[in-house]
Amino acid sequence: MRAILLIAALHLLVPAQPPRPSRQEIAAMERAMDQRFARMDLERPVEVLGLTRGLYVDGFGAVFTAEINLLPAPGLSPFRPSISREEAVRVREQKLRRLPQIRELMRDMLLAAAQSLDRLPPGEQIVLGVLLYSHSWEDTAGLPRLIQMQGRRDALLDVALQRQPRAALAQIIRAKEE
Repeated sequence: MRAILLIAALHLLVPAQPPRPSRQEIAAMERAMDQRFARMDLERPVEVLGLTRGLYVDGFGAVFTAEINLLPAPGLSPFRPSISREEAVRVREQKLRRLPQIRELMRDMLLAAAQSLDRLPPGEQIVLGVLLYSHSWEDTAGLPRLIQMQGRRDALLDVALQRQPRAALAQIIRAKEE
């Protein structure tokens, strides 16, 4: 009886570990993000280069990275040793037009992650970094190489559950482009 009381007293003194997302929960979010990228535009899909990677950083939050090509375009090869100027201009213009779509998709992914990662503490961050691939022949002026967005889970969840208007995302999500 004494042993049981001693164990019970120790449980009260030792704080319980806060909940945190399991590897399975992070992996499920990785797969969901890959599917969202692949379905962004069924007419002209983006090219997902490698799989989304995610990890939980204790005390900070969940971080996800992906690499995509906004517009699959022909590469150089022995059969196509150069790309015409017109083709290069067309690819650049189409990628520039797709940037707002990818930014909106990333915001949606952050909202989905806030809802799906139940065991992520409310005050911790959800970060999504997307590397944008470009061929060596492309004119990348005005195109970022990286888009990073992050926000606190509780604030993102308020928007996802419509407790805050979607317009609040402008103050909730910190975005950085390089």
